Amino acid sequence: MRKALPEDLDAAARNAIKEKEAHALCLAKINERGMDMKLVRVEYLYDGSKAIFYFTADGRVDFRELVKDLAHAFHTRIEMRQIGVRDEAKMVGGIGICGRELCCSSFLREFEPVSVKMAKEQNLALNPTKISGQCGRLLCCLSYEYETYCTLKKCLPKCGKRVKHGNVEGEVVKLGVLDGTVTVRTDDHVQVVLKGEEIKPEDITDRAKKPLREQGKEVQQGTKDGHGSGRERRGDRRPDNRGKDKKEKR
Repeated sequence: MRKALPEDLDAAARNAIKEKEAHALCLAKINERGMDMKLVRVEYLYDGSKAIFYFTADGRVDFRELVKDLAHAFHTRIEMRQIGVRDEAKMVGGIGICGRELCCSSFLREFEPVSVKMAKEQNLALNPTKISGQCGRLLCCLSYEYETYCTLKKCLPKCGKRVKHGNVEGEVVKLGVLDGTVTVRTDDHVQVVLKGEEIKPEDITDRAKKPLREQGKEVQQGTKDGHGSGRERRGDRRPDNRGKDKKEKR
């Protein structure tokens, strides 16, 4: 690492001209041979000893003949390097849907895995055009605030739970994660906004009005009274039938 000298800047300018010429020639050769690949960028090393051709393709590409043509034209070492669509966006650059320069081409150095779950946790519309970047993949920025949303949601009851706080009782239908609020719909179909910090764990129950233990008792009671399913009734008869068969044999 050192400060660039005037001759270094001249060498960089010459390499830039060579890169444009190599890009045009390589693109023409690709079209002539009808190769299923997309040329993204050409990069010359500082000393001009090697030229790297970056390209994207859906599968494997046989570029041996193409390398021979390029080596014969430029008299230098040729390296063909296949990259992904995210690396392509990083090299080409552009403006994202937020109106700013792409993160990958400005400050983001490494790509992290991004999933649709991150968009769901942040209550974003699952519209591919809104949560996808220039590369066609999910936006890298979906992972920036994912951990924050998960941490804040732990302090709030989930949607579908029943909440009883003061004179308000109903089902949670919406969460205001950043505001720390909970929207509750009462049995009268009235929506009330409550502060999440005011709701205690004992105020939260399941969606059903009755506890699960009471529901289990009712199911058992219904089975004993003969109101169970048809399969259960048939199962109750089987021991009796077996007993009758044994008596007849005796």
